Amino acid sequence: MAKIRQRKNSTRKETIVDTAARLFRERGFAATSMRDLAEQVGVEAASLYNHISSKAEILQELCFKVANQFISNIDKIEAEDSPAIKKIEAILRFHIRQMLNHYEEVYVSDREWKHLTDPYLSNIRNQRRVYRQRIASIIEEGIRKNEIKKIDAPTAVLIMLHAVSGIESWHRSKQKISGEILEENMISILIEGLQKK
Repeated sequence: MAKIRQRKNSTRKETIVDTAARLFRERGFAATSMRDLAEQVGVEAASLYNHISSKAEILQELCFKVANQFISNIDKIEAEDSPAIKKIEAILRFHIRQMLNHYEEVYVSDREWKHLTDPYLSNIRNQRRVYRQRIASIIEEGIRKNEIKKIDAPTAVLIMLHAVSGIESWHRSKQKISGEILEENMISILIEGLQKK
């Protein structure tokens, strides 16, 4: 039985959730069983239920933890007194760093949220839609203030978020540049693409 070392100072539940995030990313939520998870954590399947009620509970926890981090970040950025282009850069940097440093959680919340059931599914779908609208509003503010090119803001948001999602291939690459260089390259390409000269 493959046993996962528990992270220092982490609870058994955190270890279970971390392990589940990796398995959900590798195999997909639907293809991962509680037995698979128990084997990876190094416990009997029945003892998992002392910490969690179901696989669905883990997915809910992962999705809403990540969503809350992104919402908290955009709340802070929107409140800043800075140009819209700087706000977009700050949002992008946060997305990139989350994808670099918390890859498993962010990947699962981005790709596997459709396996949630209501009311969680409706809630996360709404949060994702509102979040994209908030970024688009910042871009539209930048267009009005002549900081950002006249572009379709929702399309720009879609392109940026898909670009960040593509960091998945960086994680799989055998020969890769550093995370810092990747971040700077992405910011340079995406922000310069928006900025009005």
